[in-house]
Amino acid sequence: MDSKATITVYTKEKKESLGDMFGIFFEDLNHAADGGLYAELVQNRSFEFAPIDNADYHPLTAWEKVERGNAHTEIYVDKEHPLIEKNPHYLVIDIVESGDGAGVMNIGYNSGIPIKKGENYLFSCYARGNSKSALPMSITLALEGKDGRVYAKNEITVSSSEWTQYEATLAPNETDYSGRLVLTTTSKGKLCLDMVSLFPEKTFNNRPNGMREDIAKLLAELKPKFMRFPGGCLVHDGSLNADDRDSMYRWKNTIGSVEQRPSRRSNWNYNQTLGLGYYEYFQFCEDIGAKPIPVLPAGYDPHHQRIVPIEELQPWIDDALDLIEFANGSTSTIWGAKRAELGHPEPFYLEYLGIGNEEVGEPFFERYEYFHKAIKEKYPDIKLINSSGPFAAGSEYERGWKSARENKSDLVDEHYYQSPEWFLANYHRYDEFKKDDPKVFLGEYASWGNTYYNALVEAAFMTGLEKNAHAVGLACYAPMLCNVDYVNWKPDLIWFNNHQVFGTANYYVQQLFMHHQGDYTLKVESNGLEDPGLNDSYQPPGGKILVGDGQTPAHYYDIKIVNKKTGEEKSYRNCLLENEVVELDHIEWENYHLSLKAKKIGGRRGFKIYFGQKCDKNTLFWEIGGWQNQDAVLCSEINGRNACLTQSLFKVETNREYHLELEVKGRHIRTFVDGALINESEDKIPIIEHLYYSASVEDLTGDVIVKVVNVQGKPVKTQIVLDQIEKETITGKIYEMSGYELNDENSFKSPVKIVPKQKDVTGSANKVDYEFPKQSITVFRFHS
Repeated sequence: MDSKATITVYTKEKKESLGDMFGIFFEDLNHAADGGLYAELVQNRSFEFAPIDNADYHPLTAWEKVERGNAHTEIYVDKEHPLIEKNPHYLVIDIVESGDGAGVMNIGYNSGIPIKKGENYLFSCYARGNSKSALPMSITLALEGKDGRVYAKNEITVSSSEWTQYEATLAPNETDYSGRLVLTTTSKGKLCLDMVSLFPEKTFNNRPNGMREDIAKLLAELKPKFMRFPGGCLVHDGSLNADDRDSMYRWKNTIGSVEQRPSRRSNWNYNQTLGLGYYEYFQFCEDIGAKPIPVLPAGYDPHHQRIVPIEELQPWIDDALDLIEFANGSTSTIWGAKRAELGHPEPFYLEYLGIGNEEVGEPFFERYEYFHKAIKEKYPDIKLINSSGPFAAGSEYERGWKSARENKSDLVDEHYYQSPEWFLANYHRYDEFKKDDPKVFLGEYASWGNTYYNALVEAAFMTGLEKNAHAVGLACYAPMLCNVDYVNWKPDLIWFNNHQVFGTANYYVQQLFMHHQGDYTLKVESNGLEDPGLNDSYQPPGGKILVGDGQTPAHYYDIKIVNKKTGEEKSYRNCLLENEVVELDHIEWENYHLSLKAKKIGGRRGFKIYFGQKCDKNTLFWEIGGWQNQDAVLCSEINGRNACLTQSLFKVETNREYHLELEVKGRHIRTFVDGALINESEDKIPIIEHLYYSASVEDLTGDVIVKVVNVQGKPVKTQIVLDQIEKETITGKIYEMSGYELNDENSFKSPVKIVPKQKDVTGSANKVDYEFPKQSITVFRFHS
């Protein structure tokens, strides 16, 4: 390396505002709310679990009968004379013989109810006796171990045949992360219970109905600029009727007293109590200093093609308008008064609102226009976020951007989960985006994995986001939380069980960028750095060609491949496939045309063609009728990690013949169905920049912040020059992640194996000579 290689930061030349760029995204998947951030310790507290949530669920999920001594009791769930009509089910304990105690226990989430010595736990329930003759009934409350050891005990006395709330405190004398909440009585008769709850007294900011402290603290320590909530696919997947058990997520169902909030199915295959609702989301955002970004459905479920007729759309638009009033309205308004009634007369200062999530299909964009017009007419200052689907390119992505430009949306929500190599190959993705277009809200992104390598590549990509602040307004890694015993999706930013939590390497990268974001980008240039080079994972496009997805019965026939350079042609036998994949050939041609006919005989999906396959984990493929038989996608898989290059809507019909064509010209790929162009993309080669870097200034402190990422397997010597600074010495701090193996990960056993390290930095005049370690992430904060 040339010793004169420099990165020059022009400290007086502000470019673009970084605004609220880096934040977080909460979606209730992986039991992120119930059993996670929401501190309730009782699972199925209102006996509303049902098979609609999960095929294995029933109203007594997580509850077990207790019979001690010669006790004999029956337990069942009833709904006559309920506590709450919206949640009609409640538990009946019919004690025939009380013996040494009869009743029930709750086993909580994960290994059980986590209890800690020295902490207090707040119990509450609603109860009634079934007949006056059996009253009063003394109920013993206990926190016990699996072996029956009692750690804490208290009593309540049920004295009424009407629903009455009872409360008590339990103070365990030991720590046990596999505890049980046990309720027993030595009385006879029938006892009815509902809303059986146990909270740690100590929640985040000591709020009632609050957040689990350790998880909330880890989120607060990120110092995010915003929080997007409550999802995700959670937002728009469900019935159009707000009163249905499987309704779409409707915010008005989630506020008010918790017992009045209707239990709901989550599309992530479990139950939502909605105990963590919109009021709590807004409150939590306020507590951690993050601007709220709620996302609302637009009356369209792309998963099941449920669509609200345009003439019936107004109530959905009213929900959006009412939410803005709930967040910002004065206490003299209907919904501002409701906010005050809940305990927050001050506004929540809502600035952003998302309509829809990962939307595909014309029905959404047709409806978005109505939302946009109504909201902007009444609240012109609210920044509205449109959608561009779940992929980084393709017809639906373009449809979303077209809608955003036509409606003058403030931002467009882009989502993509891709291989690390895709992120490197697309580092310059936003360089050519126009400043006067809607800004990008990168609402969900991650590379596949929680290793140090994933975090390193994401850091490199994030410097590109900063450098393109003219086009990128907001960005948040996703998903955020995962309960290790209830995994729906990974990777995730933070992992937890019922008593431990740790941030991944990706978490600490996000934290570095949030702590050291700055307010404005600065002009920055490099000189003397070597030219970029090919990524080590680059391989030419040749390889095996295969047909079949391994699960869909289909017939592939009239198959031929033509070398477009030489004219050579190859033909192949017909393939009638059940649940298999068949290799046709190994082709090293760089310019060829594959054509075939295909017919789906049965199954839920469509067709799949692999090409350029080096091995099972390194391949390109074209899938027609993928995800719920709705998509045609071109994908590249490197080291088992997928990147979707482009997507279009397409549904494969059973017993219909299709003519499929695939054109490969170097890295450029086109696909056709029945002569119509369906997909077109370039499988970009990952180019390694010698260093990835960005620079910004923080208004409050005047600090100049320089971020440098070295993804290479060798150190790089460079001089940082702070132009336009006239000082004999410059001082500051360095925050660095380096010295790790690429496959290293944080874990419950080693939660801080990968974390930034801090040290001082001093430079003569306005220069600092620095050797960036191999595979490192370095943040300089130079003091003004």
